[in-house]
Amino acid sequence: MTQETQAGAQVPMVRLHDGNEIPQVGLGVLRIDDEGVTPVVESALQVGYRHIDGAAGYDNEGGVGRALEEVGYASGPQRERLWMTTKLRDSEQGYDSALRAFDRQLGLLRLDYVDMYMIHWPTPFDWRSGETWKAFVRLRDEGRVRTLGVCNFMPSDLERLHGETGEYPTVNQIELHPTWQQREVTAYCREHGIAVEAYSPMARGADLANGVAEEIAAVHGVTPAQVILRWHIENGTIIIPKSVHRDRQEENLDLFGFALTDEEHRRIDALDGPTRAGHDPATFSYA
Repeated sequence: MTQETQAGAQVPMVRLHDGNEIPQVGLGVLRIDDEGVTPVVESALQVGYRHIDGAAGYDNEGGVGRALEEVGYASGPQRERLWMTTKLRDSEQGYDSALRAFDRQLGLLRLDYVDMYMIHWPTPFDWRSGETWKAFVRLRDEGRVRTLGVCNFMPSDLERLHGETGEYPTVNQIELHPTWQQREVTAYCREHGIAVEAYSPMARGADLANGVAEEIAAVHGVTPAQVILRWHIENGTIIIPKSVHRDRQEENLDLFGFALTDEEHRRIDALDGPTRAGHDPATFSYA
């Protein structure tokens, strides 16, 4: 076994409420163009990632698909070891439109199925999640999607979805990092068996500069980024840090040779603040 595959093998699996298991660390591919994303995904798979988080709204699914095919993860035994997530474009929410969109996305990704399909934003001002979810259930029943998730859903959105469909998603992907911990949302999710997945797990780098992560990193001989990602891991959160650089991809996967103390957790917990780095789910649509 190579060093690269050993790194991937250390990543824990998180069991979802439908019995599926998702690798706790994945690669995010937001803000990478279609041509540029191919070598990024290829290098991630080579260093040991087995979880790729994509979306129609990122406009790079074709490039992700080329990488999966090139490295041999689009079919066969390798495909079974990969967790591929993608998300529906908000402008394509609705029953028929979601089914059409999924066909296009699956073709771009060069896959026979995806492991998780997600509603990208709840758009409560133009709510179509109930009808969209019915399309998702059909795709799951057909075996073209393994599990169903959402992104950026607040407790009120999750309640509304459950009221219309009788289901909770297996995963809620939200902005989550030390200075924006969303404790009410995470508590609701855990109470209802919904796994929490963090995007922008380091606030796009902003949370590395407060001194706390640097001090803790010096004690453990690791980087500030590894400290924050380890904090997420020990909290049971799924994380999808983004990096286009192979050495940083390796660093973001190398989180299992140290552990934080209770006091170090308390210091990071104390960084929680009132300001998000991204968009407000009550008003935003990623069309």
